[in-house]
Amino acid sequence: MIYVTRRAEFSASHYYHNPQLSPEENRRIFGKTNNPNGHGHNYALEVTVAGEVDPKTGMVMDLKDLKQLLETEVMQEMDHRFLNKEVPAFATTIPTTENIAVEIWKRLELKLRVGKLHRIRLYETPDLFVDYYGNR
Repeated sequence: MIYVTRRAEFSASHYYHNPQLSPEENRRIFGKTNNPNGHGHNYALEVTVAGEVDPKTGMVMDLKDLKQLLETEVMQEMDHRFLNKEVPAFATTIPTTENIAVEIWKRLELKLRVGKLHRIRLYETPDLFVDYYGNR
């Protein structure tokens, strides 16, 4: 098994708010991140695909195809967006780094034609990242 990873970067804004909680409880739990005007992050995304090397091409998959998939499913949908208001999945789900990673997995897993999605690693800052391996 070979693991191939592609990296992409995007920027987005969001805020943390649970409508099932009172305004006071939201402020207590989420602090400054509960500001309805949002705050932004520069994200770094690593997508790892696992598979066997195709003897005909010498590749697990053509990385141009993975780059295009990231462009259509992540960059066009999330880059420079207010996630809570512009990405339908986050209208009802708090766009934490963890939930963003899960959403990216869902978007890519359905459209990946070659190999198997192995890992999503999403960096929110250089020293904070989330690894997601799907529902194993």
